[in-house]
Amino acid sequence: MSGVWVFRNGVVRLVENPTSGAAAAASGKRKALLHTPSGEVVTSYTSLERKLAALGWERYYAGGGDGGMLQYHKRTSVDLISLPKDFAHFGSVHMYDIVIKNRDAFRVIDA
Repeated sequence: MSGVWVFRNGVVRLVENPTSGAAAAASGKRKALLHTPSGEVVTSYTSLERKLAALGWERYYAGGGDGGMLQYHKRTSVDLISLPKDFAHFGSVHMYDIVIKNRDAFRVIDA
């Protein structure tokens, strides 16, 4: 993952280097989420939800309009994991969010 971190209007985001992203896509380098205790690569939301539930994460159903997102929370923290409903849009940003909130259970790897 290469790029520049940009801080604008109180929000920090990573602007990826377009040439690096194109080169990675051409070479087939994609990221994958690895569940370290089992050594299993997460390939669906069903398997991810099972692993998150084992760590104490629960599906969070907020109001009526969910905006196309799946959300998970832990009763013991204020953390919230937000993921796109379509697994095809599950990207490295979402993977790193899960890793940061579950340091010993997940890792991002090159697929």
